[in-house]
Amino acid sequence: MKYLICIMLTLICFSCNKTEKTAPSTSKVLDSLNTLTALDSVKVKPETEQVVKSYKDIKADLEAKGFETFDYIDQDTNDTILMQQYFIAFLKGGTVRTQNEEEAKDLQDQHIAHLNKMYKLGYADISGPFGDNGNLRGITIYNVPTQKMADSLAHADPMVKAGQLEVEVKPWWAAKGFMLR
Repeated sequence: MKYLICIMLTLICFSCNKTEKTAPSTSKVLDSLNTLTALDSVKVKPETEQVVKSYKDIKADLEAKGFETFDYIDQDTNDTILMQQYFIAFLKGGTVRTQNEEEAKDLQDQHIAHLNKMYKLGYADISGPFGDNGNLRGITIYNVPTQKMADSLAHADPMVKAGQLEVEVKPWWAAKGFMLR
């Protein structure tokens, strides 16, 4: 948008008669301002920008895929907030700790690869470890329609299969489009 304004101002400046020594007329200034104001309302859409779906379209898409949703009106903004059910997999310390250092490192690499795959496939939105080295080791938030699917994906983790981690999956609600800060 800044580039359009700069181009318009440059064109306006160069289109003035260079020999004219008087200030531009009020009507020319107003015409220029009207042109700039009109340009401000024009939305230039880059090719990489995604089409913004309406609230109703997002809700219909989610429900068609089997996701549970509900909505409410934010009292401060009067906006409709769409809530979606996600699933949090709580990763807990497992009972099998017989791997040697090399096997444990290999399992950790496979665990990270599994979580990256879940993210790339769109099944998981965020995951990470806790920092206190307690029994609760970390979480993964699954963006799938059913708890059974989230449970199956969480149990496919190589660390879970090896017994180094155990999983407990709980349903969790969050607003669509809200981000961590």
